[in-house]
Amino acid sequence: MTEIIFEVTEDEVDGGYSASALGHGIHTQGDSLKEIRSNVKEAVDCYFDDAIPRPKLIRLHSVRDEVLVAWGFPQR
Repeated sequence: MTEIIFEVTEDEVDGGYSASALGHGIHTQGDSLKEIRSNVKEAVDCYFDDAIPRPKLIRLHSVRDEVLVAWGFPQR
């Protein structure tokens, strides 16, 4: 395996971030982007051992969900 991809989402209500690896049972949280980066590296180190080769790259895919209020548009 050459890389592992994490989906990073921001908690709009409570603040902070969560990250989940695609295809692996690795999940972590952090209060800032700096902390989530550190926690992701630590989680990958804990998950992979000598029997399972570690990925060479960790890719963070940030997801931002925005909700817009459609003021002034006619209702159907």
